[in-house]
Amino acid sequence: MDKTQWNISSWSFKACKDQEWMEAKVPGCVHTDLLANGKIPDPFYGTNEKEVQWIDKQDWEYESRFDLPEELLALPHLELVFKGLDTYADVAVNGKTVLQADNMFRTWKADVKNMLQPKDNTVHVRFRSPVQEDLPKLERLGYDLPATNDQSDVGGLGDRKISVFARKAPYHYGWDWGPRFVTSGIWRDVYIEGWDHSRIQDVYIDQTEVTAASAKLTAVIELESDLEREALVRLSADGQTWDQKVQLSQGAQTVELPLVIDNPKLWWCRGLGEANLYEFRAELIVDGGVAAEKSVKTGLRSVRLVRDKDEAGSTFYIELNGVPVFAKGANHIPNDSFITEVTYERYRHEIASAAASNMNMLRVWGGGIYEQDAFYELCDEYGLMVWQDFMFACSMYPGDEAFLENVRLEAEENVRRLRNHPSIVLWCGNNEIDTAWSHYSENTGWGWKQLYTPELRERLWQDYEAIFHRILPEAITRYAPQADYWPSSPMIELTGDIRQHATNSSTGGDIHYWGVWHNVEPFENYNVYIGRFMSEYGFQSFPEYKSVRRYAEEHDLALESEVMLAHQKNGQGNRLIKQYMDMYMNEPKDFPSFLYMSQVLQAEAMKMAIEAHRRKKPYCMGTLYWQMNDCWPVASWAGMDYFGRWKALQYYAKRSFRDVAVSIDGTRGDELDIYVLSDVLQPLSGNLRLQVMDLKGNVLQETAESFSISANISEKVHTCSVEQLLGGSRPQETFLLVQLEVSGQVVDIKEHYFVPAKEFAFAKANITVREEEGSQGHTLILTTDTLAKQVWISSEAEGSFSDNFFDLIPGREQRVQFYARSEGKEPFIPARPGRIEVKSMADFIVK
Repeated sequence: MDKTQWNISSWSFKACKDQEWMEAKVPGCVHTDLLANGKIPDPFYGTNEKEVQWIDKQDWEYESRFDLPEELLALPHLELVFKGLDTYADVAVNGKTVLQADNMFRTWKADVKNMLQPKDNTVHVRFRSPVQEDLPKLERLGYDLPATNDQSDVGGLGDRKISVFARKAPYHYGWDWGPRFVTSGIWRDVYIEGWDHSRIQDVYIDQTEVTAASAKLTAVIELESDLEREALVRLSADGQTWDQKVQLSQGAQTVELPLVIDNPKLWWCRGLGEANLYEFRAELIVDGGVAAEKSVKTGLRSVRLVRDKDEAGSTFYIELNGVPVFAKGANHIPNDSFITEVTYERYRHEIASAAASNMNMLRVWGGGIYEQDAFYELCDEYGLMVWQDFMFACSMYPGDEAFLENVRLEAEENVRRLRNHPSIVLWCGNNEIDTAWSHYSENTGWGWKQLYTPELRERLWQDYEAIFHRILPEAITRYAPQADYWPSSPMIELTGDIRQHATNSSTGGDIHYWGVWHNVEPFENYNVYIGRFMSEYGFQSFPEYKSVRRYAEEHDLALESEVMLAHQKNGQGNRLIKQYMDMYMNEPKDFPSFLYMSQVLQAEAMKMAIEAHRRKKPYCMGTLYWQMNDCWPVASWAGMDYFGRWKALQYYAKRSFRDVAVSIDGTRGDELDIYVLSDVLQPLSGNLRLQVMDLKGNVLQETAESFSISANISEKVHTCSVEQLLGGSRPQETFLLVQLEVSGQVVDIKEHYFVPAKEFAFAKANITVREEEGSQGHTLILTTDTLAKQVWISSEAEGSFSDNFFDLIPGREQRVQFYARSEGKEPFIPARPGRIEVKSMADFIVK
């Protein structure tokens, strides 16, 4: 027998000061349990966030009473395992304390063999208030530590920011897109693990050298045994087996088994090939029988972060199986303020949506959690590369010995847990701390260091270096030796002087460009500030009306209402959306129209940024916008709202991220430069078809240009004069349609408008919609009598369309398919959309 996991269920909970026990759900947290028991209002609704801030000031206790199966109790080893305790917890078994936890990101175990009995066992967990636990630490420290996004005022703590003391999801304390819900609870599985004389604790497939010809691997197998005798370790994968004799000794030991797989089926990211996975099964054979076994899945690939010096500075890109990859995607945050509410289906919806949007990378941002296993398994399966931050963001942290040791253990455990996932291509120490502090540059940064004496500055920086330049990279080197580590995002390189800190014009490393939005710079600056890898940039919008009504009543639908401001966590966010809308768009006729137009505004901004970055390939080799998803219903930078509904941005991103795309650059004003963007590994040739049209779809002039480009490149293939294209036509009533054809197939179409949207002559369009025969209502065909911009099809059923928020050209049919969200095997299934509504920009603006 290997081992047996026996889940502990039937939990109850209460506030420590109360008498009444209530039913609890584990995994879960206090907030969701209180909600399920009718003790608090929906925290996401209206202004209820502020009504539940009392929860984190109290101590809470959870308890389970159970009998144990005889066969489990008979095993010589019994271990109580908590995969996640959030966060300060004292655990007792049958009245005896067995462990004390102080890190949400670690697994906690206790030997309970001598404490358990056949009947009437009790496991009791007392959660100490994270607020009451950490306020004294701030007092003892004697000075504040910067924690920009800690919304201590919402939590009733004034300016006392304590999030930095807890090894707990930083976003629980608030962020500029998320609420403050400082949770406590058993947030991952809890079980009793029984085993007899031997077990396999871990299997790591160290990919020493992987090419198309062969994969040279080392299986690192960690054993634990009571025996002292000869045994056999056997590893099998893809029909092959490898054996190695081992002399077992009492306690833990590691066996390294070298192996070679010829002509491996490589793991590729989406767009470059199949995301092939291998299952490796390790067995410990004692006296001819299988005493223990463990299986792991991984994909075989070579991956490295390439930072070579060049004429401009230094490169920054992911090379996968020898191929330079242009990273296309977004930043991922936790899908819920209450993590255990995220189902497998919700994870799959996000990952499948990213893949369907032609993305190949998500960045797991450092203010959330080391994600659940399902997240990485789905990324492995869908071929999405993962940039993985450690969980540190926008703060300076303590440097005392206990804190640093806690961080070391956290880092080692999570690197070990995640290292077999082929999707993880880069580990990063933190989000924005190097640039925020800017230790070597007195006049840059976020103004943090200016608050401290020179002596304190040095101490805080030494504490920073201890974590991000020593502890975290040591964990990677020891436990994932083939992985690359990047100390902070953004950063140029680790130089120990002023050349380390990133700026908007850096010619090396990665860049977070926030001039558009925070500094109210024009969208056009996306064409100016382009680095080697754009790992953050973004623009906000509201969710659609249907989503907003989940947290607001009709009378709340005003930009400055209390509810709208409560669901806008970026201080000036609503004002900024309005300010940019005034710059670029017509006036919306009412609040629902404002919601729609905010989405189009966001999408247009991100289209400009994405395509500017792609046109600069290979100088720029990555574009990850902020952000993919939301943790509650809110106005934010997300392309997909809390309910999983695609905003306009998601559809725009799908078009702008196409593996082969056409992009029109009008930054020079009097001339248009037309690029073909290619992320495929074959040369391309074909034709560009240029049509200048009026609003009725009449073709005023037409030309065709042939092109030929090499593989995996962005190239300017045609330049044309705006004056010649217009030919005397009014620019307000004229547009250019560019069609990209490869091998006789149309692979992309883009429109170009000669004036800003607010100057364009919008006309009310008569859009007709009919079902395609034989499609069972899954496919719709749209036509119009005049140009209809940003056509939005809203559906009764939950799901997404193959395209949406597109420009509908007179004389051309637009076919779209509807895909419903599914709990079944496939994430999206062809379906009828139910009742639909079709509108275009002209329907939303003041005439």
